[in-house]
Amino acid sequence: MPYPKYPLTGILAAIALLASSLAAAVPAIQNWRAGNGVPVYFIPARELPMVDAQILFNAGSIRDGEQAGLAKLTSALLEEGAGDWSADAIADRLDRVGARLSFSSRRDSASVALRVLVDPRYLQPAVETVARLLKEPSFAPDAVDRVRQQILTALRERAQSPGAIAQDAFYKALYGNHPYGSPPEGTPASLNAIDRAAIEAFHRRYYTAANAVVAIVGDLDRPAAERLAENLVGGLAKGEAAPPPPAPPAPPGQTLRIAHPSSQSHILIGQLGVKRADPDYYALFLGNHVLGGNGLVSQLSQEIREKRGLAYGAYSAFSPMQQAGPFLMNLQTRNDQVETALQVAQTTLRTFTDQGPDAKALEEARQNITGGFALDLAGNGKLAGALGSIAFYGLPLDYLQNYIGTMNGITLDAVKAAWQRRVQPDQLITVIVGGAPAAPASPDPAKPPAGS
Repeated sequence: MPYPKYPLTGILAAIALLASSLAAAVPAIQNWRAGNGVPVYFIPARELPMVDAQILFNAGSIRDGEQAGLAKLTSALLEEGAGDWSADAIADRLDRVGARLSFSSRRDSASVALRVLVDPRYLQPAVETVARLLKEPSFAPDAVDRVRQQILTALRERAQSPGAIAQDAFYKALYGNHPYGSPPEGTPASLNAIDRAAIEAFHRRYYTAANAVVAIVGDLDRPAAERLAENLVGGLAKGEAAPPPPAPPAPPGQTLRIAHPSSQSHILIGQLGVKRADPDYYALFLGNHVLGGNGLVSQLSQEIREKRGLAYGAYSAFSPMQQAGPFLMNLQTRNDQVETALQVAQTTLRTFTDQGPDAKALEEARQNITGGFALDLAGNGKLAGALGSIAFYGLPLDYLQNYIGTMNGITLDAVKAAWQRRVQPDQLITVIVGGAPAAPASPDPAKPPAGS
């Protein structure tokens, strides 16, 4: 039996209607401060007897200073011991109540994420554990050495990855000596130079109430959420707020070629983008969905993959941070196709910046973004992640409710104007890693030379 066919416009309209109704159903964000001043953001979600909480600290790698990798090492050590608890004791405490706890460190922030049942038998021990990890991590010397070696091992693997090499080189070329240019994982030399005193000092400076925000989503009422926040972060020292990172200067365009024995070359092309609070971000994000943010149907993928078969895929993205994050195009191609792929990518970007997307493509992108909005928030974990970003970057409390309306209000002219203001196709930083043949195998001493 053949499937019925529906016009695309009808499908898009149905998606838009569904997205609008789901967006309207997003509960309002409640906001207050804990007793020690930590901002708390809360959305009640009564569907499941669970709670997701995120604590974000202004303690990312931009705070490393001259000790690259310090923020990541500190974050990774938080679950390795607290007070008289060992790492095994901490893991056992969490396992007994079925709690999930994770730590992460990025350029802007370090975060702690907890998921646990709201029943006090499970919630209270889990929260007590997190609070102690944040307040009094032990940073035992053996744990410091063990975690340092784990990161050094990851760095050795990273040094063999052409994609990672390209990313590191791009960030260094884009940001230079700005804190965003420092590798979050550090370097072997910088990691080996970090001692326990430096880790303790970093924790004391940045893991404080003045540098924290809390996001909570779960089956709680307001009083219970207030108690949860107090129990999580109420014991943090007040501390002093870290200053915002400086605005990075726009670097000149350049092309870096790094030889690597890989069959394909990794190509990154980009420039400075915008910070998360920039009003142009929405128009740039919408336009980028047409250029390279919508998988195989985006213009970059069509030009590079579908029409010419130069790569399996190509994409682009804005990655805003507290200050201007990168705008980046990314693709991989055979070594003998690098110049052609570069030319196509650069021409596609220049044409898009000069002319903008056509009205039909922009409308389809808008419907795709707004239609996927509900899926982006599906589940308490995703909603808590979005709430954490709102909290950390100081976005409006009505951000979620207004998101679809904001996207629907962006005109074609606004997209064109934002791209022409923010994107300079003649000032791109290009990094190409690849193009070198693999080193010949060493001769086997057990075999005689050929022809002997």
